[in-house]
Amino acid sequence: MRTQAPEITGWQGSTTYFRFAESTEIAPELVVDVLRGRTLGVIFRDVVAPPTRDEIIARYLASPAKGSRGGDAPGVFLGAYHHGKTHDHYLDLADEVRSELEKALDVPGEPLGELRRVLGTHLAADGIELRLARHNGREACPGIFRSWHATREYSLEPHEDRGQCEEPRQAGFEIQRVAGQHIVGMNVCLDNGPGGGLVVWNIRPDELTRKRLGVEYTGSPYTAEQMSVFDELRLAVRPGDIYLFNAAHVHAVEAEHSTVSRRVTLSGMMGFIDAKTVVSWT
Repeated sequence: MRTQAPEITGWQGSTTYFRFAESTEIAPELVVDVLRGRTLGVIFRDVVAPPTRDEIIARYLASPAKGSRGGDAPGVFLGAYHHGKTHDHYLDLADEVRSELEKALDVPGEPLGELRRVLGTHLAADGIELRLARHNGREACPGIFRSWHATREYSLEPHEDRGQCEEPRQAGFEIQRVAGQHIVGMNVCLDNGPGGGLVVWNIRPDELTRKRLGVEYTGSPYTAEQMSVFDELRLAVRPGDIYLFNAAHVHAVEAEHSTVSRRVTLSGMMGFIDAKTVVSWT
């Protein structure tokens, strides 16, 4: 391991932890390893058939409910994301877009639903429930489509996802209980060209660092220069792949370099809130 930068302190994993397991089929036990913090991540290669991908992408692109996002993650999305919002605002948006999102996902073999089905069955054998996160009887958004437009080095700049799960304006939302466990990002790659890979650094910044940098409730920004002293893992991601990883690590998405394709993902987050419950949200 490289020497740790004094301005960024936190947890670093061993070489046996800091890796992506690989499989050519959805293996729920490998997802549980990520949820339990035993492995950084897992990637299931080529598990979404091209006709399924094509149909889902077409429905996403045709949806009148798409929105645009600027700032550090410019692009187009369909769904709702909780980052930077109150819990009521996020859940209002989730309710508003739910029917259009369901239309886009109403495809045989829809991959995020299939992942939940396989994982839910596996967890149920141990008495663990997998469900959407809830607040005051309302449910989180089941997934979010995103396509990136940035042309710089990263289409999604270095960040971590723990901070956004501790946002005071979302106090009482059960996803905040995941922050003390392992926050897992789940991503389905529907389309990608050259580039568009995932970059993960072997550092989960601690509370002292996050407060010092002023990112305790946002998870960003971190810089590539700050990350340069840490071991990094670059994961090539291809259409049809599903990958999950511990999103409390600082990570980024490489820009996609193509004039004929785009990086399109279907994503969500999940984690344990107690010994018998795993919840997901966006």
